[in-house]
Amino acid sequence: MKQNEEKNRYSDKELEEFKQIILDKLAKAKADLDSLREAYTNNGENDINDTSPTFKVLEEGYQVLSKEENARLASRQQKFIASLEAALVRIENKTYGICRETGKLIDKERLRVVPHATLSIDAKKEQKKNYNPAVSEEN
Repeated sequence: MKQNEEKNRYSDKELEEFKQIILDKLAKAKADLDSLREAYTNNGENDINDTSPTFKVLEEGYQVLSKEENARLASRQQKFIASLEAALVRIENKTYGICRETGKLIDKERLRVVPHATLSIDAKKEQKKNYNPAVSEEN
């Protein structure tokens, strides 16, 4: 029975390895999110650039674009963090690493690189093959 169980899910030891990978990525992702939030919420009114009106005029357009881009990146980072947190829940439920399409184990190497993956490579390829850009969202 133990042998069959291990074919259907990763062992507790393996799950612990993945958990550590996810926790490390989660800590970095949260730090990155904090930096992005700081970058797009900082209005820069008290910095040294205010003393140079010419420089300020040249930078205004860039700052608006930069803040918008940082806000967009922060939004993507929040989604990434949510995906990592969902992966931790799957580890606790012992369903981590099981492809949501095929029900088979996702390759360990894929999970080490993309620890929040919910699809095996084969399922991902199939999804891309059936992808219809006409009904796709912007992302």
